[in-house]
Amino acid sequence: MNTEMQISGLCKLGIYIKNQISGFPENLTIEDPELDAVLRQSEAENPWFSIENQLFALKQWSALLTDEKIRKWLKNYRKTSLPRKVGLILAGNIPMVGFHDVVSVVLSGNIPLIKLSSKDQRMIPFLLKKWNAFSEGNISYKTVGKLQDFDAVIATGSNNTARYLEYYFKDCLSIIRKNRTSVAVLKGNETDDQLQALAEDIFRYFGLGCRNVTRLLIPENFALDRLFENFLNFGEVIHHNKYANNYDYNRAVYLLNQEKFWDNNFVMLRESEELFSPLSVLNFSRYKDLSEVKNFLELNEKDIQCVVASPELGMGNSVDFGQAQNPSLDTYADNVDTMKFLEVI
Repeated sequence: MNTEMQISGLCKLGIYIKNQISGFPENLTIEDPELDAVLRQSEAENPWFSIENQLFALKQWSALLTDEKIRKWLKNYRKTSLPRKVGLILAGNIPMVGFHDVVSVVLSGNIPLIKLSSKDQRMIPFLLKKWNAFSEGNISYKTVGKLQDFDAVIATGSNNTARYLEYYFKDCLSIIRKNRTSVAVLKGNETDDQLQALAEDIFRYFGLGCRNVTRLLIPENFALDRLFENFLNFGEVIHHNKYANNYDYNRAVYLLNQEKFWDNNFVMLRESEELFSPLSVLNFSRYKDLSEVKNFLELNEKDIQCVVASPELGMGNSVDFGQAQNPSLDTYADNVDTMKFLEVI
């Protein structure tokens, strides 16, 4: 397969997406009836995949699929001389979450065997078909119901699922991903704009992604009211039936158990040391000194996908407020370099 044609086709795909979503976020109208149908079918089959969130994901990809960014990413890797078949078991928690794995396998010179998530069956095949057309047929891939005849596998699942996957694929080269979540660290002097950007990191995709913040670390004297005031732009989430069901259920549980929580009618804040929180709930803890924060991050490193914090805090590889859902091409799930793995299979 011709790599130059693949890159050219991917850039054309980025331009196609950009043109289609030019009115987003003010206007959700799409010109291409085929893409419009895919968006609507995806939402009908999985109500978590709202049109708005699907378009948001497409917008992020359109910004990544430029010639400059693709070549800058690929220059750090070598393409395989002998194509291998790589089985991909894709997640379906947020729209197009598995597309990065597909692109990585193709551009590494290998052939993806794609087992789609039952929750995300429309958009990735549509984009692959477009990419292949823009590349003049230079994309080799196959969607499958069951993985077989593969040389390596990349699989994503829950912690429970991962145990079965590790056992099932114990005799082959593999990357097995587990549950992860993200945290945010506040210094206490954040502006309203920064806290409103933090709301994007919390509520985008209804909080279902591994890069969504589920745990806050805040100073001792930080007023929780500031969070509620700056989260109001996402108040519409409570009108989503599945989100509202989670909110009502978790609120009822806390009331029955007489647990202390703070509530603004669409999200609950709960003081807890737990890293993961239920949907519609945000855990928080207070710290006296940043050394406590660093200890917490080190202890939970294997379960943290992303740390959101102001750059001035110096939290290592943290991302700024509002940027958790904007990973670059060289940002890898579970911090495992997929492209390096694909070089040696």
